[in-house]
Amino acid sequence: MIAVLLTLHLVAAVGAPTLVHLLDRRAFYVLAAVPAIAFGWVVSQAATVVGSSGDTYDERHDWIVSLGFDLDFRLDALSWVMALLVSGVGALVLVYCGSYFRADDPHLWRFTAVFTAFAGSMLGLVLADNLLLMYVFWELTTVFSYLLVGHNPERKANRRAAMTALIVTTFGGLAMLVGIILIGESTGSYRLTTLLAEPPDGTLVTVSVGLLLVGAITKSALVPFHFWLPGAMAAPTPVSAYLHAAAMVKAGIYLVAAMAPAFAASAVWREPLLALGVFTMVLGGLRALRQYDVKLLLAYGTVSQLGFLMVVVGVGTRAAALAGVAMIVAHALFKAALFLVVGIVDRCTGTRDLRELTGMRHRMPVLFWTTLLAAASMAGIPPLAGFVAKESVYAAFLDVIDGGDGTGIETWFSLAILAGMFLGSLLTAAYSARFVWGVFGDKADAAEPDHERRPLPLFVLAPVVLGVGSLALGFLGRPETDALLPYAEQFPAGAHEPYLSLWHGWTLALGLSAIAITGGIVLFWQRRRIAALRWTWPSTLDAERAYRAVMRAIDRLAVEVTGRTQSGSLPVYLSVILLAVVILPGAALAMNGEWPTEYHVWDTPVQAAVAAIMAAAAVLTVRSRRRLRAVILVSVVGYGTALLFILHGAPDLALTQILVETVTLVVFVLVMRRLPAYFSSRPLSKSRWWRIALGVVVGVVAAGMAYVASGSRTATPISERFAKEAVEYGGGKNIVNVTLVDIRAWDTMGELTVLVVAATGVASLIFLITGRSGRVQRLPHRDESSDVPTRPTGRWLAAGPTLRADRRSLVFEVITRLIFHTIIVFSIYLVFSGHNLPGGGFAGGLVAGIALMVRYLAGGRHELDNAAPIDAGVVLGLGLTTSMVAAMAPLLFGGDVLQSAVIDLHPPLLGDIHLVTSLFFDVGVYLVVIGLMLDVLRSLGGGIDRQGEESEPAEPAEIGSDA
Repeated sequence: MIAVLLTLHLVAAVGAPTLVHLLDRRAFYVLAAVPAIAFGWVVSQAATVVGSSGDTYDERHDWIVSLGFDLDFRLDALSWVMALLVSGVGALVLVYCGSYFRADDPHLWRFTAVFTAFAGSMLGLVLADNLLLMYVFWELTTVFSYLLVGHNPERKANRRAAMTALIVTTFGGLAMLVGIILIGESTGSYRLTTLLAEPPDGTLVTVSVGLLLVGAITKSALVPFHFWLPGAMAAPTPVSAYLHAAAMVKAGIYLVAAMAPAFAASAVWREPLLALGVFTMVLGGLRALRQYDVKLLLAYGTVSQLGFLMVVVGVGTRAAALAGVAMIVAHALFKAALFLVVGIVDRCTGTRDLRELTGMRHRMPVLFWTTLLAAASMAGIPPLAGFVAKESVYAAFLDVIDGGDGTGIETWFSLAILAGMFLGSLLTAAYSARFVWGVFGDKADAAEPDHERRPLPLFVLAPVVLGVGSLALGFLGRPETDALLPYAEQFPAGAHEPYLSLWHGWTLALGLSAIAITGGIVLFWQRRRIAALRWTWPSTLDAERAYRAVMRAIDRLAVEVTGRTQSGSLPVYLSVILLAVVILPGAALAMNGEWPTEYHVWDTPVQAAVAAIMAAAAVLTVRSRRRLRAVILVSVVGYGTALLFILHGAPDLALTQILVETVTLVVFVLVMRRLPAYFSSRPLSKSRWWRIALGVVVGVVAAGMAYVASGSRTATPISERFAKEAVEYGGGKNIVNVTLVDIRAWDTMGELTVLVVAATGVASLIFLITGRSGRVQRLPHRDESSDVPTRPTGRWLAAGPTLRADRRSLVFEVITRLIFHTIIVFSIYLVFSGHNLPGGGFAGGLVAGIALMVRYLAGGRHELDNAAPIDAGVVLGLGLTTSMVAAMAPLLFGGDVLQSAVIDLHPPLLGDIHLVTSLFFDVGVYLVVIGLMLDVLRSLGGGIDRQGEESEPAEPAEIGSDA
């Protein structure tokens, strides 16, 4: 069911732009149903995963088994709570968005899609049981948050904040990935359940845990990475309410909470987390008190609260674990509600400056009482949920100080942490009061806004629900304890059995709560005197300034390195690469002490003759002054390689080599039309002699490596099994094709994607130079009796008359008419026969591309547009889509991704039909190659044609008899 819910989010994200086109901002209400469905399903699992049962819901789908990368999902008490927050708050925020955004917002289609995708990614993150899968969702949230923060790309603040958040959190994510791989490879499992059941130990595990914590503290904005979160407040307020209060920034907290039962005793765990958390809490609270923008006030308050949460979930005791999860829930409710209130105030008054807001509680009483509830919960005032959780936190840390929970933390350190938490709570109460006064207080020196709108009921629904939830949860201590206890019981029993309640008696924890609240109110009461104090944070300790300095240094270094190494000379670049080949592998080859004593020169003397011709062609290529002659000689080497394949019994490889060599030869010729006929004049310069010498040395090294590698095999080649597996697993006799589309289909899928990206990039670069893209442009033809362009006549090869007379070949046009359709049919034959005979999608696509080349050479770029009246990008996209659909289709029938099925049919008259479903995957390859060829011909050939026509004087075409 979890996979279904995630797929539902994906489908909704893909369909969101269409919904916006049809419904405008009302599409938010439809999209809100998706996380609402997820919320309903999570609630329905309460009887399984929470309470006295304490069971789990597990779901597993095999994916990349060899890497231990399976789609493992798990719903336990902790992930149940997080899934409730992610889906429930997500649904409310989407409903809120329907009133927050203005109608006809041009960026709404993108926002709805990205926000829905983010909600699905966050749901997948908290439900993933495989660390690799969790990392995938982790990075998806990073990318989607980047897009959401940069929702308005016209504003520099949005672009800068989005890039900062992306760089910082991606840095932490990469560190986390290294930690995941280390811990997975050292333990033999990537499943979080397995790691918790049998916690590993050792130095490598300690390093891995440290790297995981780097990812957690960057995601949850702890010092020194806290600065990205306030900057991200440039995003729309619903984004702040969801990503930066209830969802994304909780990912790091969730990771620490999930792994604490196994690794809380690690050397890199408690002390660093507690110290960073307390420092972050105090720093965020101090900065919140100095903000006039109420959204920034909440942003620094969020930084402070995240530090507090990290301390609580990181200490690793049963009482702290229970209090920590309760605090996570309370924080999500009150902080999301307050952010949503800011959005309403901003939309209704046009300002977020607390110095300009006055009298709001009289005009928006419902919003005022909602804010009062949420702020009171944030300050820890009874009977709100924040008070219940915070008092339990104090009680848990008093046990740590007494040494009753077995953490082994020094008493002085525990006292320092508790003092820091107390100070942070005092600051929290102060900035909570500042927020309520700043938004709803009466200020004599502030004028009421001239044009104020009243919020509609649906606009205030979400914050009201969250604010009331903060109040109701305060009275539900016992049910909340029962729900969260299965998670807390993963930790050793402490000094007392923890429970959540409004009243624990006259305890020291209650006294600390009361003093913190009172001190915060006093601090707010004396705000003018405190504001008069002039204090600044030392610039040497300013993390944001340090980040900016590092980024400037990296940019400067990149400019210097580029200036010194990127000379713009292709020979220099190739020389550096080839020198590296000579120095590194060549040195290893020279120091090789064991050379093969047995060698096989050839299978037949014909191979030696072909090799001699190839060597001669290579030498003549280096000696050639004419570019065309050099290209032809290089092609001789390529065709010679194909001949060697044939002599070695590899006709499929030979066919592919011949086709690739032919296409390459034509592309070279197209480019050389705009290049000088000669390379350089004689005598040869010193640089040419140097290149020749380097080429000889590289050739010697390559030959030596081939000789040593071919004679050093000790294991049985894996390819020896391919012939059998090609028939049994792939249902075909062509080993090469079956390997590409069945045995190693994942590699082919990756290469196919890279090919599409490369084709698009090359065509774009050529377009920038020539002004010609891969799109179809129906251009007029020349009339046969004049030089006046006319519309196409409908005849086949009708664009021939558009060529200049000296570029037309009547014989070539006749031959083109005779062979074009035959070549196309042959290309299709290669696709369908490739599973058992030489051919396949790649070879068939190259043959079809050669047919299009023939049309282009016979009639020019206009004729190419007539031959293939479709954009190259469409063909590329269609081919990639076809392959992906063929890859995913087996899932619908209970199979695996890219799994093939063999279908044997025996229809009357037609005989036996042997069909393998990987044929459809190969059809996608066929279309991608055709799209690539179209891109090359249109952007390279057509662009150069047009440049030549513009640079040469026009002459009337001399039209002969029509063939």
